[in-house]
Amino acid sequence: MTTPIEITRRGLLAGGVAALSLKAHAQSQTLRVGVQKYGTLIVLEVRGTLERRLAPQGVEVAWTEFPAGPQLLEALNGGSIDFGITGEAPPVFAQAAGVPFLYVAVDRPAPAGEAILVPKDSPIRTIADLKGKRVAFNRGSNVHYLLIAALERAGLKFGDIEPAYLAPADGRAAFARGSVDAWVIWDPYLAAGQAATHARVLTDATGLARNPQFYLASATFAKARPDLIRVLLAEIGRTDAWAAKHQPEVATLLTPHTGLPTEVLRVALARLGYGVAPITPDIVASQQRIADTFFKAGLLPRSIAVRDAVWRLA
Repeated sequence: MTTPIEITRRGLLAGGVAALSLKAHAQSQTLRVGVQKYGTLIVLEVRGTLERRLAPQGVEVAWTEFPAGPQLLEALNGGSIDFGITGEAPPVFAQAAGVPFLYVAVDRPAPAGEAILVPKDSPIRTIADLKGKRVAFNRGSNVHYLLIAALERAGLKFGDIEPAYLAPADGRAAFARGSVDAWVIWDPYLAAGQAATHARVLTDATGLARNPQFYLASATFAKARPDLIRVLLAEIGRTDAWAAKHQPEVATLLTPHTGLPTEVLRVALARLGYGVAPITPDIVASQQRIADTFFKAGLLPRSIAVRDAVWRLA
């Protein structure tokens, strides 16, 4: 027979369990990370080390892949991700459009990881030969700036070429069937395109652009959870250090995830910049030059001050 006291005890116990459950639920959080086809964040995702680090805090991790930086920043603006990685140009366009994000860190430069490709038998031999030609690239991406910088060095303007604004997959298809004269692209699409078509590199970004990868956070997330940003950067740093010393293993690890051949990934990984670093005044100045170049070319709706979008810890 159950006594009133036992009923009371059970009720208190059940109430306590329910309260604990509600408290745990209230404290749980999903960290939403945007990634691209390869790079340090993909390695971090595949290895699962961030999940293991955050599990004791009740934080889960959700990963979303994007074809390029502009699409990732659209998601950041829309509130569907908290953190992500892009090349140099997408943050500049995003800041000019009023997207509330912050630069929190940067990878080392990788100028050989982006290039202007032409077909192996193309008569195009110099950047100057691109005048009047149709050039494919992802609008607002890092290679957009590479193209402008290369044209300017050759004494040409952006208006001297016919742009074909195509995402990486569409750009590769157009390049393969010969409907564009050149393709400006980044790794691993660059390595894959070279392997598939034996294309020639007209120029890579050496001497033209640094081509680092920036780690970005939504302004709301950075203000609310600086602790999670610190954890993210620590895990990225550990992953970078491991990946730099284990590139063949990383290539094998990423092959099923990316759908790219291991040999293609090995080529791309050898050109990747390893080592996460803070945003320094030199980095800000480099980004400002890119922003000013785009504004001068009439591609930004307004001028911006890059320093206004740099994360500063309290």
